[in-house]
Amino acid sequence: MTKAEAPEAQRAYALVEALQHYFVEKLDGISHELGADKPCEAVTWLRDGGRHGGGIRYEARDETVFDRGSVNISQVHYDDDAGKRLGSATAISTIIHPLNPHAPSMHMHISWTQMKDGSGYWRLMGDLNPSLKNDVFQRDFDRALERVADELYDDGVAQAERYFYIPVLGRTRGVSHFYLEGYNSGDFEADIAFAERFGKAVIDAYIGITLQALQYYRTFTAEEKAAQVDYHTLYFFQVLTLDRGTTSGLLVHDQNDVGIMGSLPSHVNRPLLYSWLEKMPKPQDRLLLSLIEALPEGQIVPVTEAVKKRLAEAVRSHYIAHPEALGMQASGDVVPETVQNHTK
Repeated sequence: MTKAEAPEAQRAYALVEALQHYFVEKLDGISHELGADKPCEAVTWLRDGGRHGGGIRYEARDETVFDRGSVNISQVHYDDDAGKRLGSATAISTIIHPLNPHAPSMHMHISWTQMKDGSGYWRLMGDLNPSLKNDVFQRDFDRALERVADELYDDGVAQAERYFYIPVLGRTRGVSHFYLEGYNSGDFEADIAFAERFGKAVIDAYIGITLQALQYYRTFTAEEKAAQVDYHTLYFFQVLTLDRGTTSGLLVHDQNDVGIMGSLPSHVNRPLLYSWLEKMPKPQDRLLLSLIEALPEGQIVPVTEAVKKRLAEAVRSHYIAHPEALGMQASGDVVPETVQNHTK
């Protein structure tokens, strides 16, 4: 797998690689201490056979601790393609869904996008997604974000509250959010140092919360598990109908569909998804219906690898047929031209 030529992109890749190892080591520690001692497993994908980069994701394998877990890093670059404005896109994107409903899910994304003219920008996201309300865990995550973001905190929270809002349900996904889009202070050294601090702060806060949850709440009820499945269904709904990053990744290429769908939980409530169909504006009602049809029949249904591939194709086909619907997706203050960057 080739790497980007620009020194900033090389530094960004070293950063996301280090954060990946940092997080995976801590997840493996949880498995060792509280689970079946099964480490995460690496899976590699290549863009155009590796000529334009690719990525490595570590997937959680300890099913006694994790419902689903994926820690992805990637770098796609076009140094050999004079027709593209984009030089490279380097990212870490991770989602952890614990098995125990008392332990919240967490999503984090840090990326550096660099154009061939040398300009570039960061995208930083961190959000806590509990199935069951826990004020202590939310406070701990909020405080970690506030400490690391400092003067950027208010802006990051405001953008995140908009990005993770689900209009048809009148609520946000998750309870604690931070999101900066198109960030560049003009000082690359300061920004990459901030990205590193941000990533470690989010990881450390989440690991602390998860250890507390798994050590204190050793059992859970059927009702609590059902509440988790319903929340996972909400997560599935938001990611596949509103998340601009997921959609952009699927539209850019089809060489990592399963990896892009790594954020999805293992099971969703199909009738609950169907109950939201009447709330959807056109043409997004067609998108939701196609997602439901990609799932197996039943009530609590599995999201297998084969299902992920069908879901990816449903999203891709919908936006190819209805490009105007991209304007209905989530955004912060800036709408990145991710698809255009990779295609022009």
